[in-house]
Amino acid sequence: MSPPIAPVGWSRWLVPPAALSVHLSIGQAYAWSVFKPPLEDALGLSGTQSALPFQLGIVMLGLSAAFGGTLVERRGPRWAMTVALVCFSSGFLLSALGAATQQFWLIVLGYGFVGGIGLGIGYISPVSTLIKWFPDRPGMATGIAIMGFGGGALIASPWSAQMLESFGSDSKGIALAFLVHGLSYAVFMLLGVLLVRVPRPRTEQQRADGGPATAAGPQVSARQALRTPQFWLLWVVLCMNVTAGIGILEKAAPMITDFFADTSTPVSVTAAAGFVALLSAANMAGRIGWSSTSDLIGRKNIYRLYLGAGTLMYALIALVGDSSKPLFVLCALVILSFYGGGFATIPAYLKDLFGTYQVGAIHGRLLTAWSTAGVLGPLIVNWIADRQEEAGKDGADLYGTSLLIMMGLLVIGFVANELVRPVHPSHHLGAVTAQKGAPDVRQQQAESA
Repeated sequence: MSPPIAPVGWSRWLVPPAALSVHLSIGQAYAWSVFKPPLEDALGLSGTQSALPFQLGIVMLGLSAAFGGTLVERRGPRWAMTVALVCFSSGFLLSALGAATQQFWLIVLGYGFVGGIGLGIGYISPVSTLIKWFPDRPGMATGIAIMGFGGGALIASPWSAQMLESFGSDSKGIALAFLVHGLSYAVFMLLGVLLVRVPRPRTEQQRADGGPATAAGPQVSARQALRTPQFWLLWVVLCMNVTAGIGILEKAAPMITDFFADTSTPVSVTAAAGFVALLSAANMAGRIGWSSTSDLIGRKNIYRLYLGAGTLMYALIALVGDSSKPLFVLCALVILSFYGGGFATIPAYLKDLFGTYQVGAIHGRLLTAWSTAGVLGPLIVNWIADRQEEAGKDGADLYGTSLLIMMGLLVIGFVANELVRPVHPSHHLGAVTAQKGAPDVRQQQAESA
């Protein structure tokens, strides 16, 4: 499948909707918790077991993005979106079969493994294309798409809940809900497959030379990027920022309930659910808001804000969070907006440092930081809360140590961001090719696959 080149006069503003159709679909992953209680009741699962499909899905997201990034660059966004469509929808269909036959391993295989590959390939599928279409506003462009991933759960959560209410929450009702999800998302993602286009090469000469379509600034291959300190510093920055955010996101409802359990105005179950919805909205708004702001103030400065102000927000929660509900909510919303903003801004940061040549593949490799943080953040908060509870503590005391650790992680990320410098010219495409004595760039492109 050849990358679909845009005809003359094609509007670049048609590409963000194509990206959104994919990201809004795969963003359903954040709504997996809707299926947990019905699955536990219907199949006799524990809470840990019912989390397995989601956990495997996030792990596969990082792995497939890391190992499939180069293929995505080579085959183009339409191929990648097609693979994402097939895997993500097939994952739901396999899960439907698993629920209907009460074979939980089929749900883990379908939603977690097969669907997780669709998550990873779908997540990185439009990034490189968007940056090439919007070299003047890369932060805004990737923010629009990645906002969809954050907002997908806002659509999927009530939709899935309504479906389970209509079909029933037994194994047959869950199977029917999975089936409808798979077919519906296939149709919606198909819109993106049909709509997406890559920009036309700028000159015939560039095409003859085998170079990138938009070659302004430094250009670094994905393989070479792994040999630079800049890649690993950004890996640390992303991992620390995501760990701090996901620690709150995963434990949001019980955390706010525990913080104010001994006050005159305890938090009800309904209010805690509303708090979780507010965090999702902040997560989504931060993706487009902060990433667009990065086009104005620069990528390094916006991460100084995420990591520096994020540390301050955690400090405020630790010091006075349990005495002021509005302050607790405000700080949590800011932290989650930084969490979403960090995801949406990182592709533009990579483009600034490594160019557009294989930015999608580099982004895919960097998403292993997300997989790490997805395990690290919830593990820190939950493990420490359990140990504190065993020691006889309750309320806000369950989270004091976790908050201090999150502050420390953000400080590490802040320092890593300060150490980021422009990539040394010896890593640039032309310099590496000359060092190897290769006749042209295509040799290095083949090696980097």
